Amino acid sequence: MNYYSTNHQSPDATLAEAVVKGLAPDRGLYMPYSIKALPPSFYDTIDTLSFQDIACRVADAFFGEDIPADTLHDIVCDTLNFDVPLVQVSERIYSLELFHGPTLAFKDVGARFMARLLGYFIRKEGKKQVNVLVATSGDTGSAVANGFLGVEGIRVYVLYPKGKVSEIQEKQFTTLGQNITALEVDGTFDNCQALVKSAFMDKELNRHMELTSANSINVARFLPQAFYYFYAYAQWKRQTGGKTPLVCCVPSGNFGNITAGLFGKRMGLPIGRFIAANNRNDIFYQYLRTGIYTPRPSIATIANAMDVGDPSNFARVLDLYGGSHEAIASDISGATYTDEQIAETVRHTWEKHHYLLDPHGACGFRALSEGLRDGETGFFLETAHPAKFKDTVEHIIQEPVAIPAKLQAFMQGEKQSIPMDKEFEAFKQFLMKQ
Repeated sequence: MNYYSTNHQSPDATLAEAVVKGLAPDRGLYMPYSIKALPPSFYDTIDTLSFQDIACRVADAFFGEDIPADTLHDIVCDTLNFDVPLVQVSERIYSLELFHGPTLAFKDVGARFMARLLGYFIRKEGKKQVNVLVATSGDTGSAVANGFLGVEGIRVYVLYPKGKVSEIQEKQFTTLGQNITALEVDGTFDNCQALVKSAFMDKELNRHMELTSANSINVARFLPQAFYYFYAYAQWKRQTGGKTPLVCCVPSGNFGNITAGLFGKRMGLPIGRFIAANNRNDIFYQYLRTGIYTPRPSIATIANAMDVGDPSNFARVLDLYGGSHEAIASDISGATYTDEQIAETVRHTWEKHHYLLDPHGACGFRALSEGLRDGETGFFLETAHPAKFKDTVEHIIQEPVAIPAKLQAFMQGEKQSIPMDKEFEAFKQFLMKQ
């Protein structure tokens, strides 16, 4: 299948080209020409299938034309070597726990899949080295760094905003060494993302080295995130019989995650509607209200992975709906919360349901609690383990939060990072020396 740019000013690309390039030459994001619907019989029996079986069916619809079936099966099963359980929190609300992977965050799925897919294309095309650039506001960096750690032929550069990620998040990508380099940028996440995009557009730099991105702008990062929406539906159907309308609420920052869910809906997944939960960076919420998209500098919050002032994947949402505000608003509603409201939700949910939310999941739970209509049930995405925000969560609930063994192991490592100016020329000169 070929892929086109959302800006429609670049030639079509094959899957391999879209994955290796990351961003189209015209700065647009790659989109597949078609989204294949899965037959009703698949949804009739989905509750009898395993996570891996479901994901293989979805992956075949996305990538089956371009990757041999046995190779694709191996990539999917190697990616999904952990569970993503759907846990009931209250009478009508379920949590999809996406923190059971190696770095305890939802991005483990997309990052592990992309690492394996990119490795396959590098071997197939005989490339010597591909350099992965990734901007992170928190969990992306750790998921990508650990997903690509030790993969032959791939060098990873993680750009993150100085002082704006939690200590645990920082340790997960600054202590690895090997083929992972952490760059501590004196700026915001938006500055980091702008550096990555500018690098892709710089002709001299691209002649010097093969660049790709592992942010959700890359089709190999965001599309596999559709897998767990299908698995959530299967578990919900198994647990409840699946008779009521189903709503999905997604804590939203760069909008790759909810875009993957919207792709699932186009494939026939019976989710009635979506809620995009924002923190104070409510650019999409304001778009839903006004029909006008107005990016602005990001604001630091306790839900830091959602601190995005110009969500890249909004371009894909707009493209998916033909630019129609009315169509987007019919499938997606929005909510926005202050730090005080997020903290209040973490505290209240812990006291009432004895379920501990991370700040991002708290946005999802609250938006779903306030947004469900009569007769509906819903699930929200609990995108990271609360221990990744230990100081914040402990301050809110006034109780200690246990650190899982996986995180404790990262905390023992020594931070290795390189200071980096937010101006592109300094970043370019650093890469030119590599």
